[in-house]
Amino acid sequence: MQTVKLGSTNIRISAIGLGAMPLSLRGRPPEEEALRVIHRALDCGITFIDTADAYCLNEDDKHHNERLLAKALDTYLGNTDSIRIATKGGLLRPHGDWTNNGDPEYLKKTIRESFEALGGKNPLFLWQYHSPDPQFRIEDSMAAVKEAVEEGFVQHVGVSNFSVSQIERARSVLDIVSVQNAYNLWDREPERDGVLQYCEDEKLTFFPWGPLGGSRRVHQLKKIPVLATLATRKKTSPECLILAWLRSKSPCIVPIPGASRITSIENSIRSLDVSLSPDESKMIDILNKL
Repeated sequence: MQTVKLGSTNIRISAIGLGAMPLSLRGRPPEEEALRVIHRALDCGITFIDTADAYCLNEDDKHHNERLLAKALDTYLGNTDSIRIATKGGLLRPHGDWTNNGDPEYLKKTIRESFEALGGKNPLFLWQYHSPDPQFRIEDSMAAVKEAVEEGFVQHVGVSNFSVSQIERARSVLDIVSVQNAYNLWDREPERDGVLQYCEDEKLTFFPWGPLGGSRRVHQLKKIPVLATLATRKKTSPECLILAWLRSKSPCIVPIPGASRITSIENSIRSLDVSLSPDESKMIDILNKL
């Protein structure tokens, strides 16, 4: 498995991660199958898994995904010393909806709950502020996170769904090692708003969430003639092409495709064996303009 450094740290993580969200939302697989998916990812060499306290059905189900990952690690027969789990906090799930909560007191509370859900023994490897809440100053929200770092609940901090100016405001309070924003064939905002270039310049890891377009769009990839033709020529899949294309966009990118089936994670991992020429990358680049 290829590895890369997390931000400016000396910690190496797999060059592709597992997005665990599909294992806990509506339509999630039975727990035994979910555990098999996670275990297969680990068997294949993945050492980085992305989760969140809000990956659940509703508020009564909060921290479901984190507890699932903790159980997966507890029941895994292999070595888990190098496994790094990144979680997030700052969103609520009332009746299955998604709402912000950047209240500093709430963030301190949910960080401690995530700490317990993920085993309660070691600091959270990477905690990410899930989305800025306009009701609270970013500086105040991040001050609560800094307190959690100082108390030993969190090792590294990242942000998600942040603009460049918001990232800078967060960094004025504490060190940030990563940014997680939407980025895929259809959503190219990180290219336009400067976030991707900022991460590359500042040595921050960029995790593109929804790298294959999410559950509503991933199935469209096979219907794009250019991708289908290129995939056939390179003896791979359209999904692998897109993941390889994303990685070619910047050395700071680590895709975290979601998976609820073993075949999905195996296919995503095969993208690491795909290399694209500059011309092939350009062919994919312009697809969202067609």
